[in-house]
Amino acid sequence: MTLQIENLTKRYGDTRAVDGVSIELGPAETLALLGPSGCGKSTLLRLIAGLEPADRGCVRMDGRDLTGLPPQRRNIGMVFQDYALFPHLNVGRNVAFGLVELGWPREEQRRRVAELLDLVGLAGFERRRVQELSGGQQQRVALARALAPKPEVLLLDEPLSNLDQTLRETLKFELKGILSALERQAIYVTHDQSEAVTMGQRVAVMREGRLEQVADPDNLLSSPKNTWVARFLGCRNLFSAAALARAPGLAMEGPAMLRSDLISLEGNLPAEVIRCEGWGSLRQLELRVPSWGLTIHWKGFAREVPADLAPGATLTLYVPNDAWVPLDPP
Repeated sequence: MTLQIENLTKRYGDTRAVDGVSIELGPAETLALLGPSGCGKSTLLRLIAGLEPADRGCVRMDGRDLTGLPPQRRNIGMVFQDYALFPHLNVGRNVAFGLVELGWPREEQRRRVAELLDLVGLAGFERRRVQELSGGQQQRVALARALAPKPEVLLLDEPLSNLDQTLRETLKFELKGILSALERQAIYVTHDQSEAVTMGQRVAVMREGRLEQVADPDNLLSSPKNTWVARFLGCRNLFSAAALARAPGLAMEGPAMLRSDLISLEGNLPAEVIRCEGWGSLRQLELRVPSWGLTIHWKGFAREVPADLAPGATLTLYVPNDAWVPLDPP
């Protein structure tokens, strides 16, 4: 089963919320759709689900065109950011809602609801009121409801964004396990880089309605396509062509990124410590490399840093050639 998105476009007045997006999901693949707020991620999900009409392009499932079909005939499940649970229905009836609409026999509904609540860790919660549940429990009910009709594709629109950080860290791994066990295609929308690289076999980075880069998490982090993607992913060692041209000790043409994870604090390249910050077992250094005329940032474990390191001290770095990654302009 493959989901194919071809040239999807959606305008709101003069604004292109989704601008010619094309991508294909493989069988049982989870694609993380990553981007800043307002870049079109949620609009793209709504176009795929049929909740809004596209101005151009199409959505296909194994070659079958879904573009003109209403949401209930696409066999696509969706988990909304605010969960959108029905407050007047208990947990069991919330999960069974789609099954009632499809005319499933009552006993099959009961078995399916029990099966899904067990899957999401809420066995026995059928009669609970949704107002009595925590945010994490409501998120699980919303997931179970989306899965109830056995959709071919599951769309998740920032499902953990309303939870506190500790619960998000726990649930993202649980959710990843559930999606792996289901063997369904899924698109997981988030603005959080950590969530994206955890959840997706591939990550699609979106900017102003377009896909900037699609890659597996390792390749995305080690080889961002351009300076905008690198900056959005949190890279601090970004240098323009002009800055590198002025660096006498470098034979680099910019723009380029310097991967701090490949830099060792034991080498032969002198660097002056400008700032040293730490929290727990982690340390972050701001360093001036005189021979380059550049300031760089390094982050790693406290055990890698000399004891009592302070501003003004000198370190010697080892920077392998492959730590420099050429980038396209933004």
